[in-house]
Amino acid sequence: MNIIFGPLVDNIPDSYTVLELDTIRLPNSQEPVPFYCVVEKIALTDFATLEHWKKIHADVISLYKQQQWNYCEQAIEALMGKWNGELDTFYQNLLDRVKQYKENPPPQDWDGIIDKNPALS
Repeated sequence: MNIIFGPLVDNIPDSYTVLELDTIRLPNSQEPVPFYCVVEKIALTDFATLEHWKKIHADVISLYKQQQWNYCEQAIEALMGKWNGELDTFYQNLLDRVKQYKENPPPQDWDGIIDKNPALS
């Protein structure tokens, strides 16, 4: 799997499967930067359901930012093993975050962005 940051994703041809992963605020920057992955291996047998899994993945990313923890938890579990397992580590990390947020909700002004900028922490 290859990771692409920000607008560089626009250079990837449509023939590739590109999925948004997360958004991060990098050190020394105020602007959030989304990052994506280019899925490298998709089994031929998975092509029939590719659009379905892409939509569920996109919904997880969107609804995670809206704090829809129950949907995210169920959808992530369904996505585990998809994409030939390439995203399983990401899904597990996201699932761990979801479970933590269910127990200890983020602040009201939480925007779903991972903040790596110490000036804004």
